[in-house]
Amino acid sequence: MTRKYFGTDGIRGLTNTPPMTAEMAMRVGMAAGKHFLRGEHKHRVVIGKDTRLSGYMMESALTSGFASAGMDVVLLGPMPTPAVAMLTRSMRADLGVMISASHNPYYDNGIKLFGPDGYKLSDADELAIEAMIDGDLADIRAEPANLGRVRKLEDARGRYIHAAKSTFPSDLRLDGLRIVVDCANGAAHNVAPSVFWELGADIEVLGVSPNGFNINDGVGSTAPQALADKVLAVGADIGIALDGDADRLIMADEQGRIIDGDQLMGLITRSWHEAGTLQGNGLVATVMSNLGLERYLEGRGLHMCRTKVGDRHVLEAMKAKGYNVGGEQSGHIIMSDYTTTGDGIVAALQVLAVIVREGRVASEATHVFDPYPQLLKNVRYNGGQPLENDRVKATIADAERRLGNHGRLVIRKSGTEPLIRVMAEADDEQLVAEVVDEICEAVKAAA
Repeated sequence: MTRKYFGTDGIRGLTNTPPMTAEMAMRVGMAAGKHFLRGEHKHRVVIGKDTRLSGYMMESALTSGFASAGMDVVLLGPMPTPAVAMLTRSMRADLGVMISASHNPYYDNGIKLFGPDGYKLSDADELAIEAMIDGDLADIRAEPANLGRVRKLEDARGRYIHAAKSTFPSDLRLDGLRIVVDCANGAAHNVAPSVFWELGADIEVLGVSPNGFNINDGVGSTAPQALADKVLAVGADIGIALDGDADRLIMADEQGRIIDGDQLMGLITRSWHEAGTLQGNGLVATVMSNLGLERYLEGRGLHMCRTKVGDRHVLEAMKAKGYNVGGEQSGHIIMSDYTTTGDGIVAALQVLAVIVREGRVASEATHVFDPYPQLLKNVRYNGGQPLENDRVKATIADAERRLGNHGRLVIRKSGTEPLIRVMAEADDEQLVAEVVDEICEAVKAAA
């Protein structure tokens, strides 16, 4: 059954435009609150947000909805998405909510829901909530004596910092390392620098002055050149870039070279395999991960399970097949020994542990494999089904024939924006560029 509001990562859209309105947020709160009222105990929801201006509006509307349904609300303020998941579990809450559009610009926002186990909701839960959102909410309203109370958790920041630090090996420190930490002017601006500083690192910061409008604006994991430039400018040993809600990680080595999620996943997978803690004898990644990573793992007797794009698909495969490391090239890295969702800070700590233990510079430690030439381009469209166009289909078929067994082609609709994503990789860099450009032109003509 097709979901109406929930996409690959919750509900997301342009702020103050359906479905991302205060009215919708209140209905989501009422419906989700009702759906998770199970048992006779006093129910609780924790709500975190990133630093978008619209976060105040969405937080207030969600709070009203949950309280109206009879659920107590605990406000965390600006906190990373993985912190919300962690605190949902540790506080024995019935539901967790993150108000964020992740790596999107400030004018978008979104609502991510976590169950009491800290995992994103199942399709069945989302469908049940959607059915109530569109229905008559009159019978959801609690009796006056049963309305929810609202409070702010004052020590949320400290709880998450402690939890993140506990994933770093207790016998190691970060003394002697100069690290640039780019928080994308987002949710981690008041926690990420502290994590690395408390473990002994010399910290330089970037993207830690949110003003409601500058989240992901020229900084963070989607604009890593700012990080690379800062690393070179201050002579840092390594740089860490998070996205707006800190569930993604991209890094830069001491030479200013960008390190993507594929290299980071390869490093963590190898490290855990050597330590005997890797489960599933491999890694879960998506169709977008570089073929070079797959070949690298095969050379070490490991394998890679590919899924559709989206960390929810990665996590589903990890749980179903017994893996404890998975993620995306974009920097979502899930390590189920520690987290129930992507956590950029925890992933960075795993990489830093390898660097410290091996005593190697970042450019050596993090260059795990030579990537195949890969090119990804996005084409914006205004409705319709451009991938069903005859010319587009013919162009794609021709590209697949030319790539043959020496490369891959991945074409898909974005789950969060009106974009067609066209990716190709192969040994021949010129061929990759040609087929991507040809497909993009055909899509543009059809759109």
